[in-house]
Amino acid sequence: MQCRFSSVACAILLTGVFAALPGTTAAWASPLEAEQRIAREAEALRTRLIELRRELHMYPELSNREERTSRIMAERLRQLGLEDIRTGVGKYGVTALLKGGKPGPVVAIRADMDALPIQETLDVPYKSRNPGVKHACGHDVHMSVALGAAEVLSRMRADIPGTIKFIFQPAEEGPPPGEEGGAELMVKEGALEDPRPRAIFGLHVNPLVETGKVVYTSGPAMAASDRFVIGIRGRKVHAAYPEQGVDPIVAAAQAILALQTIRSRRVDTGEPFVLSVGVIQGGNRFNIIPDEVLLEGTLRTVSESVRSRVQELMRTTLAGVTSAMGAGYELTFYPGALLTYNDPGLVEETLPALKRVLGEENVESAKPAMGSEDFSAFQRVIPGFYYWLGVGNKARGITAMIHTPEFDADEESLVVGVKAMAGVALDHLQRHARP
Repeated sequence: MQCRFSSVACAILLTGVFAALPGTTAAWASPLEAEQRIAREAEALRTRLIELRRELHMYPELSNREERTSRIMAERLRQLGLEDIRTGVGKYGVTALLKGGKPGPVVAIRADMDALPIQETLDVPYKSRNPGVKHACGHDVHMSVALGAAEVLSRMRADIPGTIKFIFQPAEEGPPPGEEGGAELMVKEGALEDPRPRAIFGLHVNPLVETGKVVYTSGPAMAASDRFVIGIRGRKVHAAYPEQGVDPIVAAAQAILALQTIRSRRVDTGEPFVLSVGVIQGGNRFNIIPDEVLLEGTLRTVSESVRSRVQELMRTTLAGVTSAMGAGYELTFYPGALLTYNDPGLVEETLPALKRVLGEENVESAKPAMGSEDFSAFQRVIPGFYYWLGVGNKARGITAMIHTPEFDADEESLVVGVKAMAGVALDHLQRHARP
């Protein structure tokens, strides 16, 4: 047959790496026995999981441009015998069903597919072949874990009470300007329908957590994200005669400093939130005071009341600073991902399975993170549980943070992720199957 992918991908496809093996289905007597089988199957996949992750890492694609990646996901799912495979959901999203041999509920597993506009700097065999694009947020790991879970569970399908819906999502990092995309568009186009899952699970790599561990938060887990743009208006003048104009650069500098006092002096210090200015743009010549400076930044909050309060204080602060200097301002907020909220009931009932699969000492709770995730769009429709998969390894120097050119993941985490994801999905089906 003719293969459309790279030589590595072709070798994987032609040898049936992710094809379910016949004769591997066996009933289990207890949840513990099922989880032990998941562990054995996941361990047996180690080499192939690494090959797949490296293949995906070498050919990353940006948000809403995941054409090749989407094709690979759909092909792997077909190899595993999954049903109702749908492509083009939310541009390049893919959904598929693994139908168990026994009646029961539906649960979903989600993995995101897009990469970031970051140049790869690591000198590794699986270095990105696409200049200026890298899987610097670990979505290559997320996809590999989800496909690994699909393979493990497909080998057990005869005894699975219910259905697992796999969702591979584009544009988690945000669609290009002027385009729709991400989880919100997938929901809009029916990713959670026909059938609708009763719960959804997802994970994210975390290089600050050692491989072998999983970290979770019950309730607010990841912050809501708002992008803001501030225009500071002044009056242009020759830089030798500043008194004849209004300097928006000085006003902007004062505004940036004053905005930081909202966090330190205006809101309860026990309330977590972040207000950061990431862009300053103004001026076009050394001896001209410009008439406008643009500031752009992000506001991250885990409470709607704090979000509203901070936005109000930003307007008040900017009005005061600019008024004192004879300048003006405009402030616009662009809402991003909403709060990622882990349903406490779902977390509570899932933790025992996680602890059995990984060991109680390897499952830890944590405070909410200030990063944001559009997994929250799925959670607005059905209960969801989103947790952190440790991919760090201090002994091997794998410590670089996500969204950096140096980021990498300890590939031993792939097996851990498969054990966790397959384990929680099966446990949920068993727990909620009708007697």
